Amino acid sequence: MSQKELEEQIIRNYQRDEQMMILVFAQWCINHDLDPAALYRRAHPEQQDNLPLQQALDLTVPKEEAGEIADDTLLGVLSLFGNEELAFVVTEEIGKRSKRDKG
Repeated sequence: MSQKELEEQIIRNYQRDEQMMILVFAQWCINHDLDPAALYRRAHPEQQDNLPLQQALDLTVPKEEAGEIADDTLLGVLSLFGNEELAFVVTEEIGKRSKRDKG
């Protein structure tokens, strides 16, 4: 495999893994009755149309059919991809949910 082929494969793998991160985020939002697009816009207001998020939304299932995605799992995946802005917004939503559950 040439250097160029190796680089292209690494890029494809990263893009596939990034798409999986977006899907995990979108399904977590659905599971918690949150709008994934609205949360994403709060984290990244400069990105108006996010095609990967729209593609991920097409793959989500109703929360009744979905497996649970732990908050820590989502935060770990977001951190792995350096998406600190989105992790911050998710953490805010987790805090709001915790207050509702207690109150």
